[in-house]
Amino acid sequence: MIDQVANSKDEGNSSSENTAYFNVVRPREFGSVNFLGLKTLYKREVNRFLKVGMQTLLAPVVSALLFMAIFKLAFPERSDIAGIAFGDFIAPGIIMMAIMNNAFQNTSSSITIAKVQGNTTDFLMAPLSSLELALGFLAGGATRGILVGLVTMICIGVLGVANVSVHSIPAFLFYSIIASFMMAAIGLIGGIWAEKFDHLAAVTNFIILPMTMLSGTFYPITVFSEPFETLSHFNPFFHLIDGFRYAFTGQAEGSLLVGASVSLIIAAALCGACWAVLRSGYKMKA
Repeated sequence: MIDQVANSKDEGNSSSENTAYFNVVRPREFGSVNFLGLKTLYKREVNRFLKVGMQTLLAPVVSALLFMAIFKLAFPERSDIAGIAFGDFIAPGIIMMAIMNNAFQNTSSSITIAKVQGNTTDFLMAPLSSLELALGFLAGGATRGILVGLVTMICIGVLGVANVSVHSIPAFLFYSIIASFMMAAIGLIGGIWAEKFDHLAAVTNFIILPMTMLSGTFYPITVFSEPFETLSHFNPFFHLIDGFRYAFTGQAEGSLLVGASVSLIIAAALCGACWAVLRSGYKMKA
């Protein structure tokens, strides 16, 4: 009888210990969205480029200012374009180019470096869904793009090389956000696809750069003869730059409604593609 009571106590103690053990090691339960994990990933992406601010923030601003200086010096007597001073015309295009390039570079370099160094498990093993991973990377890339654009705009205004007063705040915010997320999505997809930095450079040199330079960044697309002028309207970068230029000058070469709709649809489709690619594990999971 005593042995039975002792065994019963031992079993009870063992059961209590097991219960306590399982209470300790039970995986943390999250709601429908892991806000803590999403915030952590976003902070990781932001801190990653802030730690090398000379390279990621200052260098793009200097490049944008050099573009402004070169065009101002090369065309000192350049006449107004549709009643807009030449410097005021190209400044929004240069600012938008800085936003787009840096949003692309942030996500593409983040994923490519992680793959090359073999530390993709840092975020793949975290309790984050594919949608949360996509949002974290895209938000980090968009933050860098918008931040570089704001600093570039302030520097251009302070130096007095162009008038950067905002004509339409809604258009300014809309195109800044849409462009940064669109390019961050392209960078994320490109980074996942690329196996080395040469592949990423190919995306930049053969897709991003030509589309940017042929989008009316430094000139009105009316300088093209047909059918190239019409074909320019099929370049999504043209609508981004044209709408962003409208935010400063109040004038646009194309339809703002069509441009805003096309930009929104493409950005949403690319962000959805990022979620789908991460969910499939394409080139991310062994």
